[in-house]
Amino acid sequence: MSTKKSTPDIILVIITLSLLTVGLIMVYSASAIWATYKFDDSFFFAKRQLLFAGVGVLAMFFIMNVDYWTWRTWAKVIIIVCFVLLILVLIPGVGMVRNGSRSWIGVGAFSIQPSEFMKLAMIAFLAKYLSENQKKITSFKKGLVPSLSLVFIAFGIIMLQPDLGTGTVMVGTCIVMIFIAGARLSHFVMLGLLGVAGFVGLILSAPYRIKRITSFLNPWEDPLGSGFQIIQSLYAIGPGGLFGLGLGQSRQKFFYLPEPQTDFIYAILAEELGFIGGSFVILLFSLLLWRGVRIALGAPDLFGSFLAIGIIGMIAIQVIINVGVVTGLMPVTGITLPFLSYGGSSLTLMLAAVGVLLNISRYARY
Repeated sequence: MSTKKSTPDIILVIITLSLLTVGLIMVYSASAIWATYKFDDSFFFAKRQLLFAGVGVLAMFFIMNVDYWTWRTWAKVIIIVCFVLLILVLIPGVGMVRNGSRSWIGVGAFSIQPSEFMKLAMIAFLAKYLSENQKKITSFKKGLVPSLSLVFIAFGIIMLQPDLGTGTVMVGTCIVMIFIAGARLSHFVMLGLLGVAGFVGLILSAPYRIKRITSFLNPWEDPLGSGFQIIQSLYAIGPGGLFGLGLGQSRQKFFYLPEPQTDFIYAILAEELGFIGGSFVILLFSLLLWRGVRIALGAPDLFGSFLAIGIIGMIAIQVIINVGVVTGLMPVTGITLPFLSYGGSSLTLMLAAVGVLLNISRYARY
């Protein structure tokens, strides 16, 4: 690895901070009514998000100056710690239940979501494995199976919470990394068929997932039940038109769209800022992905390339799923919109991941 450092990717920093700024504004706008009703403080969620953003930005700039090779050295330790946390979450009295999922661990108001950090830990571990075993990746038994086995063990534990959204993002990201590493397409087709069968099994095993699928196909069949969220989301996006109703003027945040500051924040953004505002956010994400791919291609070694591709793949998959759900193109699942949705673990992790990208950019050859 080259030891010559250069200036980090300033464009990536500007894009990230721009998305973060839009997110902070929209979290306040989307949550003010609900926060006033529940906590008698319109800034309740905004203040907490600002705190998370501050911690995340500090983490981003700190990690930006940590040699990314460090993540290869500590990859095994980090993933073991994340597995321990995932198991602790499942223990009654230790894990915290929210919205039907036992996904958090913490004390009082402070809590973290270990499944979020497992995504980054798995990316680092898989980047290490692929960089050391790239020649084996074309072999099904010696390359593909070993690289995916740990991924699906983690996915299985996450599904016990259950958290299908986070698990799907993690598996999708790892598959992108393995495909980029050179795995055979025929192997993916075979695994894809097994994956579809398993996915159908997961859906059939939980009645609420079946309802989400049927509501996705026809949300008006159960407008007050399983189809409620997507209908309210579409009711938000539709009136937004080209320029929107104006910042702070959303109607759907008045107790129609449940907790609009989280997974459905893009619907409120589209309602208030219209097609122009929604397109601007998508443009920022597209520029971020472009810079990330550029860094991956210019990384001085395979580990740096795989690490960068994993991070940018994780962000891209989350954006695609979140926007797809909000616009009715995908079944409803709990996926945050990176840098915009309210949530401490997700926001901190994404900013830390960008910090890793920025460090790789300091060594990249453009």
